[in-house]
Amino acid sequence: MLTIQDCLELCGLTEEEIEAISEHEHIPDIVALELGEALLKSEDGVAEIRRFILEEIALAKAHGHGAKAARFEEAYRHFESTHPAPPGT
Repeated sequence: MLTIQDCLELCGLTEEEIEAISEHEHIPDIVALELGEALLKSEDGVAEIRRFILEEIALAKAHGHGAKAARFEEAYRHFESTHPAPPGT
């Protein structure tokens, strides 16, 4: 049986990136992991994940959750470094 950690290692996203997807879409982490993996394979998926994370950063800041915003900002920097936007976007 696969654990969530096994799935994380296979999907190409970090735990924090999955958390941002989960919170943005209001779905359990394991479903967010599946969604994230599918989005990474789709044409506009990387941009969609980027948007999810940015919206979660803004929401955390708006609600005064500085530590959460900082965690998602770090997740965003990591996501940008591992999944850069294609030229011209």
